[in-house]
Amino acid sequence: MTTDKARHASILLSLALGAFAIGVSEFAAMGLLPFYASGLGVSEPVAGHAVSAYALGVVIGAPVLAVLCARLRRRAVLIGLILAFAAANLIGAVAPSMSVLTGSRVLAGLPHGAYLGIAMLFAADLLPREKRARGVAQILFGLTIANVVGVPLASAIGQSVGWRSLFVIVALLAVASALWIARVAPDPDPVQGASPLRELGALKNRSVWLTLAVGAVGFGGVFAVYSYLSAAMIDAANAPGWAIPLALSLFGVGATAGNVLAGRLTEWSQMGAALVLLLGMIATSLLYASVIGSWPLMAMSILALGVTASLVIPLQTRLMDVAGDAQTLAAALNHAAFNFANALGPFLAGLALAAGHGWASTGIVGAGLSAGGIVVLGILWLDSRRGALAPA
Repeated sequence: MTTDKARHASILLSLALGAFAIGVSEFAAMGLLPFYASGLGVSEPVAGHAVSAYALGVVIGAPVLAVLCARLRRRAVLIGLILAFAAANLIGAVAPSMSVLTGSRVLAGLPHGAYLGIAMLFAADLLPREKRARGVAQILFGLTIANVVGVPLASAIGQSVGWRSLFVIVALLAVASALWIARVAPDPDPVQGASPLRELGALKNRSVWLTLAVGAVGFGGVFAVYSYLSAAMIDAANAPGWAIPLALSLFGVGATAGNVLAGRLTEWSQMGAALVLLLGMIATSLLYASVIGSWPLMAMSILALGVTASLVIPLQTRLMDVAGDAQTLAAALNHAAFNFANALGPFLAGLALAAGHGWASTGIVGAGLSAGGIVVLGILWLDSRRGALAPA
């Protein structure tokens, strides 16, 4: 029994290391934007295209790769995806121009959603059905630990040694994950009857789309606040420079604790867990809006917001139940939906700021988006009740 537990832990850690590499690459690249803008001789708005390019790669790559890889062995797919991610980051490390760096970020984003989605399915299959949420949560620990430790450390190294070193570090982490997966992960046969056509069946499933919409809308509330946190702390609260990475790390600390909470809540009720987390997003976003001007209180409210940021766990577990034979595509689409939220939240918050409503408006917008997620969740719940009450 102890041996089995140790083996399962090693498998989960090998998968989580890949998630850690993905988290460092995605978030630390945002923090180093001024440095590669200067290094490549472009303005910061132009350099920001690299951030958008990564999100575009995720949205495109998640469904496409999930469908194309439907018939392949999951272990081989995971290894291939994380090695492709490593290669794309190495291209970024040697990019001679902004256009090449932007292209490399599209390539790096392509395997993101498919890797995380398949890794979560892989982890869930190692555990009993009633504990699947814990498997999903353990993969997400790679992303949350990346925010707590990896991003600040990689950013510090990038600033002292050069921004290109970030992409080298990420590539090495990804290669280490691939080697570890190859060594410890089992290699089960592909799901019987799996095919691209069967995976595409998820696109006809109303429950799948509603579950994805909960995250796409509701989680936009987190990004509406998080994306403008640094600027708000500097402009509205005159925060010292060291307070910014502290606040970002506190968000990661909250998200790490939230993973544990969300996993336990999901074992109790998938929709109940989603509702609790969305209500928490509303409360903490409004709290953030009310304390604008005091950077210590803003930082503490971001810690609380981080606790609610594990909405992906109940939604991913819900998709496992409703996606039927299209598990891989549904899991990958979940990460595409959260990247849509990454675009929607900052866009709407930016409109509020441009209209002159002040930094507190980002919290108001965030609360509104999370409330929208609850509306979609309510529709999903009503649909599930109709299905449960329908005659057999």
